[in-house]
Amino acid sequence: MTKRSAQKTSDDDLDVARRRYAEEFGVVGESMGMPRMNGRLLGWMLICDPPGQSLTDLARSLGVSRASISIATRLLQANGLIRRAVEPGSRGYRFELEPEVFMQMRADVQFGALRALLERGIAIVGDENDPRAARLREARDFYAFVEREVPALIERYRAERAQGREAGGR
Repeated sequence: MTKRSAQKTSDDDLDVARRRYAEEFGVVGESMGMPRMNGRLLGWMLICDPPGQSLTDLARSLGVSRASISIATRLLQANGLIRRAVEPGSRGYRFELEPEVFMQMRADVQFGALRALLERGIAIVGDENDPRAARLREARDFYAFVEREVPALIERYRAERAQGREAGGR
């Protein structure tokens, strides 16, 4: 095997591993209620080089149509997970992950919406103390707890991260 063919094999293996990672991210995202393509795109954008990618780059890398990428980028942009940046010297755009993307997913808002829905379920039952409301109460109380705690958890993480940087850590 020549040096060039060994490099080609190594690059191919890396491409397969990257695509597999994006696929796995898509499956996990799908299990959390996200369209699989959005999860694949997020997974890819976490590991791609360069960090900014055009629609064509993304479609080629993930082996999907530009239309699929276009739809996924619009949804991810609308949720504040990625941003569209002008590509200097071009009419095109590059897409990049937003800094602190996973802290911006606003789990507290999503859990708040679920908590509110559970409260409506209790109102439909008619009385919070009604035995039929027991499951609703338990779920509502859990999501109310998570809704309250997520913002504080994010702040604790940011403080710990900043402290680590000041101490010469990551």
